[in-house]
Amino acid sequence: MNNFRIALGNLRFPLTPEQSVALVEKAISAAGHEGAGIICFPECYVPGYRGFGMEVPRPDAGFLKRAWDAVAQAAVQFCVIVILGTERVVDTGVVATALVLNPNGTVAGFQDKVQIDPSEEAIYAPGSGRQVFRAGPLTFGIAICHEAWRYPEAVRWAARRGAQVVFHPHFHVAQRDGYVPATFADPKNTFHEKAMLLRAAENTCYFASVNCASEGSPTTSAVVRPDGNLLCYQPYGQEGLLIADIDLDIASGLFASRCKYACDDSQLPLSRKPR
Repeated sequence: MNNFRIALGNLRFPLTPEQSVALVEKAISAAGHEGAGIICFPECYVPGYRGFGMEVPRPDAGFLKRAWDAVAQAAVQFCVIVILGTERVVDTGVVATALVLNPNGTVAGFQDKVQIDPSEEAIYAPGSGRQVFRAGPLTFGIAICHEAWRYPEAVRWAARRGAQVVFHPHFHVAQRDGYVPATFADPKNTFHEKAMLLRAAENTCYFASVNCASEGSPTTSAVVRPDGNLLCYQPYGQEGLLIADIDLDIASGLFASRCKYACDDSQLPLSRKPR
């Protein structure tokens, strides 16, 4: 076995951008004390996701820089790789992204959300490009929210390039008259948690999805094994860290590598220009 401990920050939605940073720092500390080598946070957690009626201050590049520096210091202090759901202010607008920080505080890179949901077109600009990240024995990819729910290619792309786990930062809150689950992948629930199982099984990789803790949400944070079976999940609405030990040796990427219709970079249908 080649075990690697991961953590998912299943945190409450922050009341302010400043609180988002404080909650992230606290979670990194807890992950370090639990012996996790990496922690992933929900979509746009710093400063907060700009949708579903959430009140978040206007984008502020200065605040983001200070926030990233503070999170980097926490990564160094507790020697943890951090996947921070955040946003970037770019020439085309605001991009939803995941900032990857090394345990020494340096920036490994960004994975922008390149396939945005139609409901987000007035909020976020689409990014472009995909990459995998490497840290010691771990190779991982990132597919943000809508990308993994509806576009299997986003996960397959990373698995075909050696990713043993694909992290899935997302943000999903209760919908009016929506089903409120008590068990993972309940048949009465929406398709989303079933998609988590599929993304792992169809690519023979781990799939680690992280959401905010909120009452009535149709999805929770979970880790799925490469055979498509659930490894663990966070109780619905319960704030805290989800800790999982994954065996990197069984994440072979076999099914991803055998896909007859796999896309190369030029064909990957994950980059859209705004209307």
